[in-house]
Amino acid sequence: MHILLIAGGKSGEHEVSLSSARGVLAAMPHPTTLAVIAKDGKWLLGEAARRALEAGVAEQGEHPFPPPVPWHGFDAAFPLLHGRWGEDGTIQGFFEFLGLPYVGAGVAASAVCMDKDLCKRVLQQAGIPVVPWVTFYHGESTPEPHFRPPYFVKPANTGSSVGVSKVRADQDGQSALEEAFRWDHKALVEMGLEGVRELEVALLGNIHAEASVVGEITYASEFYDYETKYTEGRAQLHIPAPIPAELSRRIRELAVEAYRVLGVRGLARVDFFLAEGGTLYLNELNTMPGFTPTSMYPKLWQASGLAYPELLDRLVRLALG
Repeated sequence: MHILLIAGGKSGEHEVSLSSARGVLAAMPHPTTLAVIAKDGKWLLGEAARRALEAGVAEQGEHPFPPPVPWHGFDAAFPLLHGRWGEDGTIQGFFEFLGLPYVGAGVAASAVCMDKDLCKRVLQQAGIPVVPWVTFYHGESTPEPHFRPPYFVKPANTGSSVGVSKVRADQDGQSALEEAFRWDHKALVEMGLEGVRELEVALLGNIHAEASVVGEITYASEFYDYETKYTEGRAQLHIPAPIPAELSRRIRELAVEAYRVLGVRGLARVDFFLAEGGTLYLNELNTMPGFTPTSMYPKLWQASGLAYPELLDRLVRLALG
């Protein structure tokens, strides 16, 4: 079985993707060929891809899309791409056109889960609790949201907290919206929840998923931003989370339900907020979570008895199934 691993990409999570790829390449139990998408959208193959992986970044590529890849020489593709143009259904549509199996969610599920506004709407319609929000498009008038500060401003289509700002009572939200619109034409203003606990669960399966143990993330920074997520030692992962068994069961059930409602295949990491008073909110469903040394997804499965190489094997077989 021969796997094509694709990393990098044009999004703000380019470096995270390459960090993930180093871990996957080291543990993948099947022969794997690497392709890297540079920040300019062009592709690097062969030794050039390896050099980019070692450097941790590729500003410029060599081959415009579609690159000269022997697509049908691979049994499956593993698009280890985070954010837009990789996790949003774009490259998944290309694989569908080729008839090449691939790891992860399909076109529709990838697109909906990537768009925080659309994902919230689908989950809310299904009765799954989400944090209250309002949505703005670039160029629209932006009245004050219906809830008081603090609140969060987020681009609709980024991950890893790229472009996310927290607005406090003494701050103007306009600069936060301008930052969000640097990354996307649509932004969410989301009610801030004070004193929440952040709980996460990993899922594996096609539509009907199995769930890992629940983990908790704690940190000293004001919120779980990009630097905190990807700097070693800035966040602490507690696996399993120190929560009652009944709450753990409820989180896993809600995560599996959301996965099925959204039609996700392969894998996802589902993030929850536990507010003061015990209210649970589903914050995000990430269809291609990180595989870096600090990433929660592989750590949750390891704590659930599924080693890293076995996890990667399962993902490839789910793509073929």
